[in-house]
Amino acid sequence: MIAITYMTQSAAHHKTVEQIQEEMELVIAAQKDPRCFEPLYTRYYKTIASFIYHRLDSKEEAFELTSQVFYKALENLSKYKVQGVPFSAWLFRIASNELNLFFRKNKSARFVDIDERGAADLMVSMEDVPSSVADEQLFAALQHLEEEEMELIDMRFFEKRSFKEICDITGLNESACKMKVYRILEKLKKKINKTV
Repeated sequence: MIAITYMTQSAAHHKTVEQIQEEMELVIAAQKDPRCFEPLYTRYYKTIASFIYHRLDSKEEAFELTSQVFYKALENLSKYKVQGVPFSAWLFRIASNELNLFFRKNKSARFVDIDERGAADLMVSMEDVPSSVADEQLFAALQHLEEEEMELIDMRFFEKRSFKEICDITGLNESACKMKVYRILEKLKKKINKTV
């Protein structure tokens, strides 16, 4: 089940090669001595907490899941391998897995914060959809998406993530990620056009 709320979401941040290198130095230090994990925790706590809270309706559950993400990251830090992508991508993947476990276990609704600009971008991305389509029709069509489909649409249009970032988080390759998003857009378009 997907619950949709209307809210403004800021754009995602991109990392430079230098920032990734600096981050990797912190990771390597933390792998040698877990006490050195604190700078990584401090750097990413708010980002991961926001990512999780964006999908839940409860601050308490979001904070609890965020703690679980960092516990698992620290516990598995020795297994982490530097692969040229931001360390944050690994944290996002852990967070995404924890969210999926949470939703399966609790049979809770997944929340999606929809902002006006993201909804407009989504509508523009679906060719041949009349401009008269109301937000309610878009929201109704979004309700028919599977969780994985909604996750991709959410990251692409409402969190403003690049395909590269989405790939880093989901583990998909870029062409597969783009193909999935375009197929989801087609599915939405068909659903909306049936209601027009």
